Amino acid sequence: MPKVAVVMGSDSDLPVLEKAIDLLADFGIQREVRVISAHRTPDAAAEFAKGAQRSGVEVIIAAAGKAAHLPGVLASMTTIPVIGVPVKSSFMDGLDSLLSMVQMPSGIPVATVGVNAGENAALLAVQMLALKHPELEEKLARHRTEMADAVREKDVKISSQMGGR
Repeated sequence: MPKVAVVMGSDSDLPVLEKAIDLLADFGIQREVRVISAHRTPDAAAEFAKGAQRSGVEVIIAAAGKAAHLPGVLASMTTIPVIGVPVKSSFMDGLDSLLSMVQMPSGIPVATVGVNAGENAALLAVQMLALKHPELEEKLARHRTEMADAVREKDVKISSQMGGR
C-alpha cells in the first residue's frame, strides 16, 4: 500500500492539511501524520527524514509558515520527493513562506504548491505515486470526472437561476 508522510511545523498548520489527509485516505493511501519543527526539534526532523524511506514513505508533504524551512530541511536529508505547502501567516499573507520554499538551492528541490493548498499537495502526491501504483491512475481519472460533473451541475443551477441559457 502506498504511504505518504504529512508533516507540519506546528499543530496550528493542521487545518491547512486536513483536506489533504482526508483526500489521501479517499485514495486508499496510508498516511503518517507528524508535527516536527525544523527549528525547535531539528534532531527529530533529521531522524524522521533519514528514516522515512525505510519506514515505507514514498512522498512527503511538509507544511510550514513564516520562515517555512521544514520542507527544505527534510528534502536535504532524503531522496524522497518533498511537496511543500506554504501556510498563510500574519506576515505577508504567506508570500514569505511561499518564497522561502520555492527558492531552494540547486540540487535540493522542493515541489511547492500554493499558499494553504493542502488539497493540491495531496493530489500531486497521488500523481507521483500513480507512476508506481497504476491503480491510483484510475482513481485520479474518476476524481477529475467527479470535479467536472460538479462544475457542470453548478453551471446548470446558476444558469437557470440567473435566466441564462
